[in-house]
Amino acid sequence: MNTHPSAHGAAAIRVRGLTKNYRERSVLAGIDLDIAPGETYALLGPNGAGKSTTIEILEGIRRPDSGEVRVLGEEPLGVPRSWRSRIGIVAQSTGDLGPYTPRELIAHFGALYPRRRSTDEVLELVGLTEHASRRANKLSGGQQRRLDVALGIVGRPEMLFLDEPTTGFDPEARRQFWNMISGLSDEGTAILLTTHYLDEAAHLAHRVGVLSGGRIVAEAPPAELGGPQARVPVVSWRDAAGVRHEQRTETPGLFVASLCESAGAGLRDGGGSDSAGGAAGFAGLEPVELEVRRPSLEQIYLDLIGGSDTQERQDAAQTPNGAAR
Repeated sequence: MNTHPSAHGAAAIRVRGLTKNYRERSVLAGIDLDIAPGETYALLGPNGAGKSTTIEILEGIRRPDSGEVRVLGEEPLGVPRSWRSRIGIVAQSTGDLGPYTPRELIAHFGALYPRRRSTDEVLELVGLTEHASRRANKLSGGQQRRLDVALGIVGRPEMLFLDEPTTGFDPEARRQFWNMISGLSDEGTAILLTTHYLDEAAHLAHRVGVLSGGRIVAEAPPAELGGPQARVPVVSWRDAAGVRHEQRTETPGLFVASLCESAGAGLRDGGGSDSAGGAAGFAGLEPVELEVRRPSLEQIYLDLIGGSDTQERQDAAQTPNGAAR
């Protein structure tokens, strides 16, 4: 998805200054977050960054230390039962589903919601029609995960929380899931997604946020994450001595042409080992192992969390006794 949906009505999620500490460790250090109706937002971050804690606070399962939290216009703690019927939750791990079949479980949980989908529709959406009468505890791990998703969407939620929902899915099942999520978004469902699959975030999310060091360190549509500078192409090659060189340049075609021209003329312009002239010490007109690549979303993400971790270590070193802020 490349476009941001126009927000209609109140925000599905509005968070300001959210903090959460465990003993002396700051897990969330002041998060601001807005998600519009119909928007899919992917929250990315390394293990332990606080993604699940954030979701549990938004679901009303965990209490924040401070900050303003509104989900579908309500503060999640102490909300009426009617609010619960408007959200869907797919937790990170599969619970004990007992000796029941997918059809029985979907029908049972669906009866709790006023706007439920039909059991057959849900089975079809998650690809469990052929396994509808099989005991849940006999399903494969991927099939049980599909059942988790089924129970999360049966109530036709306005706000859907998906915590690493496609763990255990094969590639075909993941693609089917992506199509389903796109359909839910088109219907106006707001979705907060955590995932370790960067291609999943790029495909599904209108926006992604990178959580690191207790803060959202970057937020943008997937194609814009990190800003224009993060997407400057990189030209790499190996010279005649076997030394590998890299050069970031916004004009990779011109740069490669200058490499070849310099090689052919046997010239050096004294620009240093990372410049065209300084790296022209290879034989022939064609640079060895020449590559031109644009940084992927994964590389940009890794650079963002790496930079955040470095800053966090610097901050801690400047704090008395090395304590984290």
